[in-house]
Amino acid sequence: MMDEILRASMLFDFYGELLTDKQKSIFEMFYLNDLSLTEIGQELNISRQAVRDQLKRTEKILSEYEDKLMLLERFYEQKKLVRKIKSIVEDIENSSNLDSVNIIKIEEIKKIADEIID
Repeated sequence: MMDEILRASMLFDFYGELLTDKQKSIFEMFYLNDLSLTEIGQELNISRQAVRDQLKRTEKILSEYEDKLMLLERFYEQKKLVRKIKSIVEDIENSSNLDSVNIIKIEEIKKIADEIID
């Protein structure tokens, strides 16, 4: 369940601006504000079922964008590669006698890698 919520939120981060205002609003109320379908329905003056249908449609749209554009998949792949780069740099750091200039450069690389990963 948590993986589904995380995936949906990540898809929204990547593709949310492509949704209609109504789709964005319902998605944000449900996933980001943790409102129930009933609470959203009351807020928007529509039925609980209408909220559920709209939410499912929006989730499907987001998944279809990902199927076509694969931005989330590429994002995770890039993070994986940056972790690998950081590991290689740490291996170099631990196995070599480096001068202070190169130690500073390695620390900069690791800092940049951490910023990308986080």
